[in-house]
Amino acid sequence: MTEGRKRRSLRLQAGRRLPSNKGAAPEGKKKMKGLTEDHLYLDYFNQNADCVFPLHTSISLFLLSYCDCKTFRVFLVLPGETASDAQPKDKVFPKDLDICFIKRCQLPLVVQSCCLPAVVEKNGRFCRAGLAVVLRHIVQKTYEADPSKEDILELLGFKKTCLKACAEVSEWTRLCEISIPQAVENFLSVSSDQVQSIPEEVLRFEKKLGEPVRVHNDDKIRRQKVQQQKTFVKEACKDVSSQEGRLAENLDSSPAELELSLALSKLTVQKTPVAAKREPSHIRKMKTSELPLLEHVFAEGLYFTLADVVLFPCIHHFLGFSKKHQENLLRLPLISSWFQRVQEVPGIKRAAAKCNMQFLPHQGSVSLSDEHMQFICTASDEPEEEHEDTSFIGGPRPTMTKLMKRGIEATFSPHPCPSWALDWDSLPAAVNPGEGKMSSDRAFRKQQQLNNMVALVKKLAKPGDKIVDFCSGGGHVGIVLAHVLPSCQIILVENKELSLTRAEERSSVLGLDNIWFIQANMDYFKGNFNIGVALHACGVATDMVIERCVKAHAAFVISPCCYGFIQNTAKFAFPQSHQFKEVLSYKEHMILCRFADQTAVQLPPERRQIGKHCMGLVDLDRAWGVEKCNYSAQVISMEPETCSPKNNLIVGVPI
Repeated sequence: MTEGRKRRSLRLQAGRRLPSNKGAAPEGKKKMKGLTEDHLYLDYFNQNADCVFPLHTSISLFLLSYCDCKTFRVFLVLPGETASDAQPKDKVFPKDLDICFIKRCQLPLVVQSCCLPAVVEKNGRFCRAGLAVVLRHIVQKTYEADPSKEDILELLGFKKTCLKACAEVSEWTRLCEISIPQAVENFLSVSSDQVQSIPEEVLRFEKKLGEPVRVHNDDKIRRQKVQQQKTFVKEACKDVSSQEGRLAENLDSSPAELELSLALSKLTVQKTPVAAKREPSHIRKMKTSELPLLEHVFAEGLYFTLADVVLFPCIHHFLGFSKKHQENLLRLPLISSWFQRVQEVPGIKRAAAKCNMQFLPHQGSVSLSDEHMQFICTASDEPEEEHEDTSFIGGPRPTMTKLMKRGIEATFSPHPCPSWALDWDSLPAAVNPGEGKMSSDRAFRKQQQLNNMVALVKKLAKPGDKIVDFCSGGGHVGIVLAHVLPSCQIILVENKELSLTRAEERSSVLGLDNIWFIQANMDYFKGNFNIGVALHACGVATDMVIERCVKAHAAFVISPCCYGFIQNTAKFAFPQSHQFKEVLSYKEHMILCRFADQTAVQLPPERRQIGKHCMGLVDLDRAWGVEKCNYSAQVISMEPETCSPKNNLIVGVPI
C-alpha cells in the first residue's frame, strides 16, 4: 500500500471512531465557532460498483470533483447508529476530498431538522439544505475561492438562475432534483437480469431534448442558422455526383452544427464567440415564424449548465445498468447523444475518473425513427384540460351569489388583541424593519403587520417552543420574535440566499443566540416545531405552510398573498374544503382567486370591497379544509386593515 493510500485509509477509519455518548459531535464540531471551512453532510446508504446511494450523494461528490473544490469538509452520514452498519469502499470516493463517516445522531441540531444534502457554515447557525441549493452553493464557493474559475460559475447559466426555482413550482427543477434521481434509484434496485420499462421520468428528459430551444438572443441565432443552412446546401450542390455520398453522410449532423459550435465556443478557455457576419437582407426580412428552431446540445439548451452535471451521473448509472437490454438504449437516441457530448466537456472525464465512473464503449449514433419523432412531437406532460363547464358564468358576482345561496359568505373572526402593539421606539434599530431600504411609510405599515403577527404568536407561544418563520424573506417576523421571545428557538426557512444572508447580518448585530437560518425549499425542512408563521406567503406557499404545520401538529399564523398565483399542483387541488367542493368547480374557484388580488389602494372602493370579499372566501375554504385535520381555524383581518392590501390572517390551532 502506498503512503498516500495509507494516510487516506487511516483518515476514513478515524471517522468511524465515534464518541459513544448520544448527541456527541464529530471531531471539530465541539469547536464549531473556530472552524475555517463549511461542513457538507451527505447521506450514505450503500454502494454498488461505482454508484453511491442515494444518488444525491453521487451527484454531490461528482460536482465536487468536477469543480476541484476543496472548500468543504465532507461527512457521509451512515443510516444506522453504529459505524459497522455500512462497509464503504474507499475507491468509490474522490481521492482528494477530506471525507469522514459519522452516525446520524451526531449531526448538528440544525441539520437534523433538514433533508440531506446539507451544508452548515462555520458559525453553526446557517444551513443550506436540498440538492439544488447545495449544488449552487458549491459552485459559488468554488468561484469565490478561485475567481479564475469562470467556467464553473457559468454552470449557473444565464442570469445565474439554473435550478434556482424551487421544485414545488418548477417542473424542470423537480425533474432534475427529485424525479429522475428517484426514478433511477428505483430502477437500479431491481435485478439487472429482469427486464424493466424505461422510467417515465427518463422518457420526459428524452422528450425535453427533442423540444425547441429558447434562449435570450434566440432570433439572432436562428437567422444565423438560416444563413448556415443555405451555405451548406449551396456548397453541397456544387458537385452532386462527386459528393453525393458525403452529402448523405453529413445531412444528419448539419442542422445542429451552429448550436454545437455555439456550445463549444462557450466551453473553450478563450471563449471565442462564433464568428457572425451580417445576414443578407432576405434573411433579415424573414418573419420569426419562418425561422428554423434551435436544437438541444445540452440539457437546458445550447450551453452546459448545472442541470447537465446533475443528470449526468443519473443517466450514467441508468445506461450502465441497462447495457444488457439494448432495446432501452435504442428508445433514447437523444439522451445517448447528449450523454456522449457531455463526456467531451473539459473536466468531465477527469471528474468521472476521480469518482471511479467507468464509461461504456460508445455505440455510435442512433438515428431517430419516425415513431420516436412522433413521440417527441405529441407527448405532453400537461394535464388534460377539464371538460367545459356549461353552467359556468364568468366574473366574481355570479360565483359569490352561488355560494351565498348555499349559506357560504366571507366571515371574519374578531381580532383577539386589535390594539396590541410593540414599543418600536424602545427596540434596537436592527429589529426595526425601517432599517432596511424601504420607505418610512412602508416601514410604518410593516410595523403594523408585525404587531398583528407577534400579538397572535405571543398568545400561542410557551417557553421552549420552536417557532418556524416560513418564507421568511429578510427575517422581519423571525427577528422580532427572536428578540421578544428569548426563551423560544426561532428558525427562519427561506429559499432566497440573499434575503436570508441579510437576516443573518441583522441577527448578528443584535447578538441573538436563539435563531437558526435554513436556506431550503419548504419540502426539505422536516424538523418538529410548535408554531409556524408566514407573512405574505405567495400563492400556494400558504397552503404548503399549512400542510407542513399540520404534519408537525403545530399551530400556525399565516398571512396569505398573491391569490392570483393559486392553481392546482401535484400536491393541492382547489377548492379544498368539502363545503366549497359541493358548490364550486375548479374554474369558479380560480375566479375568486383572481379577483382576490384586486385590493390595491389605487383601485375604486367598490372593486377593493369585492377583492376583500373574494380573499375572505378563498381563505375560508382553506380554514374549513384544515378543520378536517382536527384543527380549529379562523380567518381574521389585520388591524388596521390599511396596513396592507393583503390583510387576512389564517390562524389554526390543533385540537
